[in-house]
Amino acid sequence: MFAWWGRAVVRLRWAVLAAALVLVVLGSTWGAAVFGQLTGGGFDDPASESSRAATRITEELGPQGADVIVLFSSDAATVDQPAFRDPVATTLARLRAHPEVRQVTSWYETQVPSLLATDRRSTYALVQLRAADEDAKTAAYAELLPTLDTPGVRTETGGNVPFLHVANEQTTRDITRAEILSMPVLLVLLILIFGGLVAATTPLLIGGLAILGAFIAVRLLNMVTDVSIFAINVITLIGLGMAIDYSLFIVSRFREELAAGRDVRAAIARTMATAGRTVLVSGLIIALAMSSLLIFPMAFLRSMALGGVAAVLIAMLAALTVLPALLVVLGPRINALRVPLPWRRRRANPAATGGPGLATGGPGLATGGPAATGGPGLASGGPTPAAGGGAWARIARSVMRRPVPYLLGVVAILVVLAVPSLRMEFGGFDERVLPAGSEPRVVADRIAADFPGGTVAPIDVLVSGAPVDRVQPFADRVAAVDGVTGVTVAANQGTSTLLSVTYTGEPTGDVAQDAVRAIRDLPAPDGAEVLVGGRPAADRDLLDALSAGLPWMALLMATATLIVLFLAFGSVLLPIKAVLMNLVSIGASFGVVVWIFQDGHFADALGFTATGFIEPSNPIFMLAVLFGLATDYEVFLLSRVREEWDRTGDNTASVAAGLQYTGRIITAAALLLIVVVAGFATGGMAYIKLVGIGMIVAIVVDATLVRALLVPASMRLLGRWNWWAPGPLGRVYRRYGIRESESGEADPAPADDRHPAFTG
Repeated sequence: MFAWWGRAVVRLRWAVLAAALVLVVLGSTWGAAVFGQLTGGGFDDPASESSRAATRITEELGPQGADVIVLFSSDAATVDQPAFRDPVATTLARLRAHPEVRQVTSWYETQVPSLLATDRRSTYALVQLRAADEDAKTAAYAELLPTLDTPGVRTETGGNVPFLHVANEQTTRDITRAEILSMPVLLVLLILIFGGLVAATTPLLIGGLAILGAFIAVRLLNMVTDVSIFAINVITLIGLGMAIDYSLFIVSRFREELAAGRDVRAAIARTMATAGRTVLVSGLIIALAMSSLLIFPMAFLRSMALGGVAAVLIAMLAALTVLPALLVVLGPRINALRVPLPWRRRRANPAATGGPGLATGGPGLATGGPAATGGPGLASGGPTPAAGGGAWARIARSVMRRPVPYLLGVVAILVVLAVPSLRMEFGGFDERVLPAGSEPRVVADRIAADFPGGTVAPIDVLVSGAPVDRVQPFADRVAAVDGVTGVTVAANQGTSTLLSVTYTGEPTGDVAQDAVRAIRDLPAPDGAEVLVGGRPAADRDLLDALSAGLPWMALLMATATLIVLFLAFGSVLLPIKAVLMNLVSIGASFGVVVWIFQDGHFADALGFTATGFIEPSNPIFMLAVLFGLATDYEVFLLSRVREEWDRTGDNTASVAAGLQYTGRIITAAALLLIVVVAGFATGGMAYIKLVGIGMIVAIVVDATLVRALLVPASMRLLGRWNWWAPGPLGRVYRRYGIRESESGEADPAPADDRHPAFTG
């Protein structure tokens, strides 16, 4: 199938490239307009009690709560003095007259103590907007900003809508900055990897095509379902990273086939039959891993799933269609515009210049004696890539001779890294994810420190079906809950009453969470229904929804990986081992994340505020992405091992050859992906920084300790059991398996790891 596809692309190359050009034009115009159509927010579970409480409060009592908090403060006057009172009164009047404002509540009219700072030099107003949804409220807030100028008084805004506004703007800046910084670095690294400018630019072209194609896909999806702006984060991160990975693998194999003496058509067919098949398997696994996020009810996680799946599938399709068509047109010119690199070592026989193929002579690995476990030596009658010199040849020989020390040593290191993950604490996000000087964060900190009550996010308790006089005993019981500092009647209409509950500490803290649980456990007044909402309750419901969905997510990812890897490699044990290896490397990453972001190590250097907990959607998103990426590198390695196994039937030689063939490719792919992710790790938003640093750690661990050492060592010990499949499953693989190639043709192998894929 895959060689046939390669031949088909050769015939249709100009049609494929023309279609790609149309996609670029459409993506950069119609697709790029998706930025203005995506929604913000989407962090709530629509079926949760807090969401139902918010809906019922609006239906029974009208819109409640504050969308915007306007904090007025002065170092020179108190709120009673004309220099403070008069300009603030003018600003409040402008706000009330604005068509987007429904209601403004301030201390000057209500004399509510919680609206006045203890030093009487600050006060804040609660602004309720007319808009019904978060996007419309954000747009209305942007219109309000010019009306807030108050001469002589410092004016700052906070609350939910300004928080979302600042978070979206900061996220957009972080993405733009990441792209601007990463592209030049990626080009330089690709030049160093390939040794030529033409080969180096092809992965970037496919990356741009993948991003633009994903924009089109997400805009189409947005026509049938709401998609959050967070989908764009994933598209840029996953689309660019996977497109570069896949392009690197295919271009490397194409150059290798040219160096082996094949003409362009044969090289493309062979590349698609081997590397093309690997890209297909990898893309399917990563897309399935990302799609596991769809089981969660929160719109932002579902949006990241949609964006990630679109980006991966389009990157995969571009690498399997547009890239080979481009390679057909370029042919040997893929090695053109070579860049003279002083450290490039030349092989004795030229590879990518039309000369003879790579050296096929020489002894196999460990020809002087048996392998480390006392078994036979490697492929003594034929060539193996590990036969020569080079770093990966030395690593392959060392791991094959001493698999047990390598396995135990790597496992020990990974366990040490993963230990902190066992004490991971979860909590909701708040303004502390913003940069330290942002207004919503400053306002939240000031209110918490200087005002009675100290919270901008009270617990909302709706009592429906009882007159207000029967609600008072229930309110008294709420006031007696540990951590509650006050209970007031915020609104009443007929038999519906809204209680506003203040508490000590942060909205995301243990006190607020415990108070939500305790209030929900209180018996309701006779004949009445009680719903507990507000931000602390929404955080509690988010944690519960994520906890309930996590086992199903893990089951879906593991099952999909097991099935696809079995169909790809015809083994029962290798897919199980791959899942276990993925969990080990991800656990190490989570341990580092806890040590840094939960415990606060390097907080000042990295520019974030430690909260003592991790927002749970971050590790869940990381789990989906990293599980797919880890399997991606596993597929790269196992594909070449399986190819060598089919050729030689010698497990040890196959593992060594697979490691040497793919070791540098996996390392290069990991380095390029780290560059893509690093732009996000240096951004201003703490949760994006957490994901970026966590992914960098996982990529480094996976590409070095796991794929280069742990996987080969475990495969060396398993021996022929690597490829075991019981009779019925063996028949399934032979009939339906995603086979590596259509023939058992053996490839000439390079004498060391300086093969033409990189050296040109």
